[in-house]
Amino acid sequence: MTNIKILAPLAGQLIPLTEVKDPIFSKKTMGEGFGIKPTGHRILAPVTGEVIALQGHAFGLRTSDGLEVLTHVGLETVSLAGKPFSWTIKLGDHVTAGNQVGTVDLKQISAANLSTTTIVVITNTAEKLAKLEINNYRIVTTGETVAVATVKASPKITGSTDKKSTKGSANQYANLATDIIAGVGGGQNVDKVIHCITRLRFYLKDHTAADKSALEKLTGVAGVNYAESLGQYQVVIGPAVADVYDEVVAQLGDSVVDNEATHEAIAETAAANNSSKNPFVHAFQAIIGTITGAMMPIIGLLAAGGMLNGFLSLVSNKASFSAIYFIDPASSTFTILQSMAMAPFYFLPILVGFSAAQQLKSDPFVVAAIGAFLIKPEFINLTNPHVVDNQIVQPVKTLGSLFGVSLNASFFGLPINIPSYAYSIFPIIFAAWLARPVGNWLKKKIPLVLRSIFQPLLTLFIVGSVVLIIVGPAITLTSQGISTIVNWLLHLNYPLSGLIIGGLYQALVIFGLHWMVVPLIANEIAQTGHSTLNAIVNFTMIAQGAGALAVWAKTKIPSLKGLAGAGFLSAMAGITEPAMYGINLKYGRVFWMANIGGAVGGLIAGLFNLNMYGFTGSLIGFPSFAVPKGQEGIANNMLIFWLASAATIVVSFAMVYFFGFKDSDTNEIKSVEKKNAFKDAVGK
Repeated sequence: MTNIKILAPLAGQLIPLTEVKDPIFSKKTMGEGFGIKPTGHRILAPVTGEVIALQGHAFGLRTSDGLEVLTHVGLETVSLAGKPFSWTIKLGDHVTAGNQVGTVDLKQISAANLSTTTIVVITNTAEKLAKLEINNYRIVTTGETVAVATVKASPKITGSTDKKSTKGSANQYANLATDIIAGVGGGQNVDKVIHCITRLRFYLKDHTAADKSALEKLTGVAGVNYAESLGQYQVVIGPAVADVYDEVVAQLGDSVVDNEATHEAIAETAAANNSSKNPFVHAFQAIIGTITGAMMPIIGLLAAGGMLNGFLSLVSNKASFSAIYFIDPASSTFTILQSMAMAPFYFLPILVGFSAAQQLKSDPFVVAAIGAFLIKPEFINLTNPHVVDNQIVQPVKTLGSLFGVSLNASFFGLPINIPSYAYSIFPIIFAAWLARPVGNWLKKKIPLVLRSIFQPLLTLFIVGSVVLIIVGPAITLTSQGISTIVNWLLHLNYPLSGLIIGGLYQALVIFGLHWMVVPLIANEIAQTGHSTLNAIVNFTMIAQGAGALAVWAKTKIPSLKGLAGAGFLSAMAGITEPAMYGINLKYGRVFWMANIGGAVGGLIAGLFNLNMYGFTGSLIGFPSFAVPKGQEGIANNMLIFWLASAATIVVSFAMVYFFGFKDSDTNEIKSVEKKNAFKDAVGK
């Protein structure tokens, strides 16, 4: 057993936890601890550890022994939305006991008629705490030792090697981690553990103590290998490796952690898997890797939004779904629900900007602010009529054109083009990439006393200006060129255009270059009441969903199966991003094999002169293929849609299932072993 000194995070009067006027704390529901009636404003770290939780009024630390210590400043202070608090820490930081982590304005708490009583509790008391010694009822100073926690000795970890051992548990990753630790010889045999994209990499004191056959029988383990040249015992997990790693660390403690080696392993694994000697291919792979990496954290959110939007399409179309119609599309209920569904997509520049900045190691808050600026209503209104003081304000007059691109605004007298940045991702990923070198340069040049204000200010201004002046017009110019080609193809030959556009359209979506195609669809519908182009695009969405479905059917990795299933459902509801960025682009062959099905669907649409009479696409949009009364169209238009959809699904599914994906695509052991790419990680 080990003892850990717990310091007073604030100066004041020490009181027993039972006297705290909150039953959650006083009844020790949250765990053992103590209270302080504070008199000071400086907040210190009560123990040494990693910041695992941070809210406006509370923060949590995990020590190297696994003790989790929560400091909760004030009662019901969550209602103040962090206003009395100022923090100098962030999630993932490592702090030393006695270091200042923030400040609090106690007067603001009192003015809100709330208690300032601060609570320090050990939230994993049952699992980790053997004894807590406290000397209550005394005045303490900030940073003074007020308690000593005795941590339980880690029990000998044993685990079943039966495949069923990880099933039926509320936390399969925790159980799997326990069994893996047992399989590598127990916690006492682990020196260090890191992870890469798919594998746990153990540095063992005695690799012969590990039981390879037992590990291979575990559900959730895709393979086991001892890399002698690296000194690593490697356990292949797949996409859930980070979750299992977190559970392993939670059970073994921070002493086995080597964050630097983990970051290097992830980066080098990606390089080993994806690198190409062709510089153009390598650049494309790097871009796709960055895009998919930035999108992964929000895939679940996008899938949820897509399915909610699909549900709305079903229950709000009175003409085609009278049996289940119950939400009026003109009602406030519909508007609210659609806003919930589509908000993640409209605000993609903010969400992706934050995520991409974390991946590219730039300031995520600055990049998110750039994303917010790009979709701010006043900015968007520069090119749209809007109302100010009850007066309609017309957009800035066209300033001219450059290579056919309308220069619709000016910035410090420089004519620029402002496209729509809503729903886009590529401009903000470029901003995230540029923000790092700009921010680092400013950090070197700006004096420390001014850095906290002027570094983010100037980064925001410089990077935002570059996006405005260069990236926006470049994307618009490229998009307009593609739009011209697409329009030419449509008028040249419908079947040929169906084949080409059906096979390549989703490649435009990756970079946001498809937005100039949308006006062509709108123009077709406005002039004729239907669109052949939208009919082709429709099958590209179905194809990407079918590709994800094939991965769902083939993979044996539970986490990947769940992600693929959600991607398929979302794509069938008209939202392809979860399938595209979560599965298909990540495993590149899936994307291109699925596109073959899109080409087949587009070809059938062209051969039978298929028309689409609305915007809603994919399977959920089948009412858009019903020929309205008084409209021109083939009598069996709906039948052709279903036949083309079936062909698209069958071809995409078959191509991906047989040629586009296998579980070993998530396992880079052999290629990395041959290249011996991780020699420099040995011994870290």
